[in-house]
Amino acid sequence: MAKITNRRLGELVQTLFHILKEQPEGMKAKAALAKLADAVTLTEYEAGSYESGRRFEKIVRWATVDTVRAGWLIKESGIWTLTVKGEEALERYSDPLEFHKKAAQLYQQWRKHHKMLQDNALMPGAEDMEEAEDESEKSINVSYEEAKEQAQEKIDAFLHDMDAYDFQRLVADLLKAVGYHVTWIAPPGKDGGVDILAYTDPLGTQGPRIKVQVKQQQKAVTEPDLKSFMANIGQHDSGIFFCTGGFTKDAETYARSQESKRIMLVDSIKLVQLWTDNIPRLSDQAWQRLPLTPIFFLTPEK
Repeated sequence: MAKITNRRLGELVQTLFHILKEQPEGMKAKAALAKLADAVTLTEYEAGSYESGRRFEKIVRWATVDTVRAGWLIKESGIWTLTVKGEEALERYSDPLEFHKKAAQLYQQWRKHHKMLQDNALMPGAEDMEEAEDESEKSINVSYEEAKEQAQEKIDAFLHDMDAYDFQRLVADLLKAVGYHVTWIAPPGKDGGVDILAYTDPLGTQGPRIKVQVKQQQKAVTEPDLKSFMANIGQHDSGIFFCTGGFTKDAETYARSQESKRIMLVDSIKLVQLWTDNIPRLSDQAWQRLPLTPIFFLTPEK
């Protein structure tokens, strides 16, 4: 980062925060970075490239590591969300350099707390060692988040491109692997708001009856959409709503507020997690619908 000043880093991250502030439900990292690139004028250095991609995106990802540790930004499953602390920091530190320095200070406080760097102060050249370790840790964080995002993007694209009925069968296969007994899958055509019926026992004599709706779309399910599905959920039923596009904050809040009706929301990220957790219980035919192979990374310390 020697060819970019701390003030410039602060400017970039502040602009990113202003973009995210307008998106309280969060933004996909790729979309946020694209919008940021359109909102600023890139220098020749920033517009250059590494072998793994444009330098600008790497710079911003690297700079935001501090803000994540500061509690200003949440990065979860490729979605970037500004926190209340982040909004407060944006208001409090209007000068880009001050903004950057405060985030860096909070990062170092986190780092010392977790890495006990105070012990290194007694070692010759400890300051240089800390700086090298700092660079290495941030690079690992950036590589880790990029790998997760790229994997999820490819899986999302695969799910969106599937035949709608095959996707419905995929969800049914997942329910079977989890331990439910699927008794009915809606044929192509109008389904009345319920795509799958399942029970907890083979004969369906024990409750609850599980009604499932499956939406293969990029748009998030809204509260009215969810209410429409909930109208099909009886007193002794449970509902599961699968949607590859996820759910709005209002929809999630509405689902949590239900006391008399049980409802579970499953987005593509949760679907993939359930799928990989249950791979040993999937049939070969089921696994072929979404042939994932888990790869394990040593997660950067949080």
